[in-house]
Amino acid sequence: MTFTLKRIHLSKMLSLHSHSYYSLLRGTIPIASILQKAEEWGSNYASLTDLNGMYGLVQFAQEAIKQKIKPVLGAVIDDPNNRSLRAVLLAKNIEGYSQICKIITTRKLKEDFKLADIFEQDFSNIFILSSSIDLFTVLPDDILKHDNVFAEVIISKNLKQKTRELYKFAQQKGMKLCASNPSWFLSKSDYQLHKVVSAIRENSTLSNLQESEVEDEEFYMKSPIELQKLFGKLPEALRNARYIAEQCNVNLSIGENKFPTFSLPLGETAYSYLWKICFQGLEQRYNPIPEKALKRLEEELKVIDELGYCDYFLVVWDIVREANQRNMLTVGRGSVANSLVAYCLDLTQVDPVEHNLYFERFLNKGRASPPDIDLDFSWKERDEIIKYVFDKYGYDKVAMISTTVTFQARSAFRETAKVFGIPNNEISKFSKFIPRTRAQNLSNLAEKFPEAKSLKFDYEPWSSVIRIASQLASFPKHLSIHPGGIVLSPTPITDYVALEYAKNKGLGLIITQPDMYPIEDLGLIKIDLLSQRSLGVLRDTMNKLKLNRQLDSQPDIYKMRDSGE
Repeated sequence: MTFTLKRIHLSKMLSLHSHSYYSLLRGTIPIASILQKAEEWGSNYASLTDLNGMYGLVQFAQEAIKQKIKPVLGAVIDDPNNRSLRAVLLAKNIEGYSQICKIITTRKLKEDFKLADIFEQDFSNIFILSSSIDLFTVLPDDILKHDNVFAEVIISKNLKQKTRELYKFAQQKGMKLCASNPSWFLSKSDYQLHKVVSAIRENSTLSNLQESEVEDEEFYMKSPIELQKLFGKLPEALRNARYIAEQCNVNLSIGENKFPTFSLPLGETAYSYLWKICFQGLEQRYNPIPEKALKRLEEELKVIDELGYCDYFLVVWDIVREANQRNMLTVGRGSVANSLVAYCLDLTQVDPVEHNLYFERFLNKGRASPPDIDLDFSWKERDEIIKYVFDKYGYDKVAMISTTVTFQARSAFRETAKVFGIPNNEISKFSKFIPRTRAQNLSNLAEKFPEAKSLKFDYEPWSSVIRIASQLASFPKHLSIHPGGIVLSPTPITDYVALEYAKNKGLGLIITQPDMYPIEDLGLIKIDLLSQRSLGVLRDTMNKLKLNRQLDSQPDIYKMRDSGE
């Protein structure tokens, strides 16, 4: 669902250049606060354009739609060789959104990326705004005059000369102007918070922070009234900003499942083939086949088919089949054990009919989210099966899922104290008394936690450290890798999400920018391939048994269990 606004009143205009705290360790505005301000000021749209990232766009779009506010989706991208060169990319439609996903991915993965390269492709589905004359001077005049290219006019007392030069350049080249106010923090009073996170990013102290490492102090979220006053002499720039906001209409198809396509034998449908292999599994599991098991299998397959999950089950079966062929130990965990289909596909080893387990606990017609099948592998073999998934389903259609690492109480306290220049030994004296809790609890630490009562937080610099550290609650720090989550897409995954290297780039692991919850909301399919040490121990035990008993093949652990050996 999305909103198409035919007309936006100029008195309700918001800037199209807006950063949340997903502009990692630069922006300081929670997504909810952007939308809260838009509602407070009576604007029926709001934008999100985080730096080199699309981490929060799905959450932003969902929350905006709930509040009946039109989400304008995009990103700010900079040149890795010259970080002062930046451009705002805004998606006109879903095709433009996918294009921005691809551009951000290229920016993150390719060392030779240049910002000017984005103008070499068709950008009819995105708007491009920039305040950089250095970027525009390398582009031909026909690009500068393109309907979707705008000179981004930013008015600040610290940028007067640059703004004059940009205005003059745009006039000479016949470029269109767009009014803009980059917002990196919510209000003027949050400028110190922006400086603190910038110092954390640069591993610096506030006193040593360079001017180039922070944004302009005027870059707070301005109200429509402030923007009207700011651009009173450039009504054309305001009208162009309104035009862009009106033209941006992206429908992310939230909740529509996007299953990977399983390669089927000729003449088979996903349902018919799933039925066939399930029945084969039923014959292997039962001899003779009980009537209630056959009936239950039919009922489960009917639900799976009606919900459109046949391809999903076939993909998971294919992964387990490959593991079995490689003599790996694997087992499904959790509520999937309630499914007879999973038992017949060899995903689980517990008979749900014998133990009267309810399929509805795992999957039912009223469930909004896709089934969640977690597969355990030996910690020694898990990476091998992940590589198989990438090889089989395509490196362009598979990625590891990220997890967002956020500030907790201790990390927020320690990092904030460091940027205030407090020595590590003093920080440690205090931080060891801080419980492992959420950062916002720091504000009333002494009241809630007896072990913190002796700490003198009423004195500077500790009172400022506590106040600012508590503001860092839930702020994202960086991305890490989900313990086992892997996402499979029917088309290139960058149609839906942007990708980047995991924190340790040397490992070469590529992860999604959004974490597991936006991935699921987009309808992409997540499978957890988990590393389990106990399965490794069992594998080693089976190998020892083979050697000690001089067997021709490795014993089957499940047959041994069933026979009572």
